[in-house]
Amino acid sequence: MSQTLSIIRPDDWHIHFRDGDVLAEVAPATARHFGRAIVMPNLSPPVSKVEMALAYRQRIMAHTQGYNFEPLMTLYLTDDTSVADVDAAAASGFIKAFKLYPANATTNSAHGVTDLDALAPVFERMAELGLLLLVHGEVTHDEVDIFDREKAFIDQHMQALTQRYTQLKIVFEHITTADAAQFVLAASDNVGATITPQHLMYNRNHLLVGGVRPHNFCLPILKRQSHQQALQEVVKSGHQRFFLGTDSAPHLRHLKENSCGCAGCYSAPAAIELYAHIFDEIGAIDKLQGFASQHGAAFYGLPENDSRITLVREAWKMPASIALGEHSIVPFFAEQTLNWKVQD
Repeated sequence: MSQTLSIIRPDDWHIHFRDGDVLAEVAPATARHFGRAIVMPNLSPPVSKVEMALAYRQRIMAHTQGYNFEPLMTLYLTDDTSVADVDAAAASGFIKAFKLYPANATTNSAHGVTDLDALAPVFERMAELGLLLLVHGEVTHDEVDIFDREKAFIDQHMQALTQRYTQLKIVFEHITTADAAQFVLAASDNVGATITPQHLMYNRNHLLVGGVRPHNFCLPILKRQSHQQALQEVVKSGHQRFFLGTDSAPHLRHLKENSCGCAGCYSAPAAIELYAHIFDEIGAIDKLQGFASQHGAAFYGLPENDSRITLVREAWKMPASIALGEHSIVPFFAEQTLNWKVQD
């Protein structure tokens, strides 16, 4: 059994850095081991214009100096996004995609899209200029069960999006169901998907059995074990249109542990170790480099990173919390043992 694993430096194709004091903690956590990251734009107010993305990028880079790291920016799609916004994004050189949040789907998504058809000129221009569409694929209707919202989005919107805009590259973000995996497998080469560590490692029992565990609460919510197993099978296959996107989403402890706790798992402190742990457990450690370091770059049309990291088979425990001033953040997999560690 191999005790070390050297892989091309990975990328995180879906990350939440937040801002302010939280940004100062979480941006270096990703930059330590990752070459690039697609940065989500759901700040308050949302990052919906190029000048806002530039300012945010500069704030990120101020906290990642000394690392071999590049933040790749996204713009938040709203009902008011225009073709001119797409042109400006493409001209910037550092904006790679637009993020589609259905209104009120998750944290800071109140400004999300309410009418996809009205954005047809925007989507068509994105396809022409090579900008990607990143989709949070859940409906938000109260009458749809929270565990069924991803499947409902596929039926109501995703099928139509991919059929109407055949030249547009679309990433189905943080997929959680067998339905989503099968949808991507059956789609064209212009449709890919990211998968988080929590959806590979956990199912809804880890959220609900023995009491509600707020630090395992994320959106899309953890699903039943059969869906977790379907995601594990698709990464074991080594399929090139599935790639790493942590959806790491930090929230201060007191905002998670209350009567209306925030959604999100903070996996950045040990993201690649978490993936290595679960890939090893399911007998797919040989597929980790493709998933973490190659498939996403190829889908985005970018070169692979030109450096490597080495993981060592070594048992270590995730800390119980991470101090942040007078507050703290509880990381995903807190106080549990991981079997791989990056060799610094």
